[in-house]
Amino acid sequence: MVDYEELAATLLATMQAVHKARHQKDIGERLQGEALVLQYINQCCQSTIIPQKISSDIGVSSARVAVVLNDLESKGLITREIDRNDRRKVVVKITAKGQGIAEECGQEILHKTVALLRSLGERDAIEYVRIMGRLAEEMSKIDI
Repeated sequence: MVDYEELAATLLATMQAVHKARHQKDIGERLQGEALVLQYINQCCQSTIIPQKISSDIGVSSARVAVVLNDLESKGLITREIDRNDRRKVVVKITAKGQGIAEECGQEILHKTVALLRSLGERDAIEYVRIMGRLAEEMSKIDI
């Protein structure tokens, strides 16, 4: 019989060790803040998007999104303008410079993840991805 409390404690300790790993830190930094918002805008938006949609889709507060958008705009990675159809709304558009940076960042994450999966070996890499998918499904069903 499995002791799920002991297993959970081991999992949490392992997750902490993974979180401290350099590769995970690199990916973690890329998947939050400016990089996350920039990549989201680049992948999802052919033309423009409103900040509220960014906030709801990536699960970040509207205040945090506003700060990130200010930083991205000051670096020339996005533009913001008043919506022509609804002057109460602001629309966000990625610049060519922003697209380039978002694509570079995405490629860097992909290459590091490929290297990590390759180091696990074929069987373990496939099993890891399968289990992560299963965890995502289960977490969406229950309130943890």
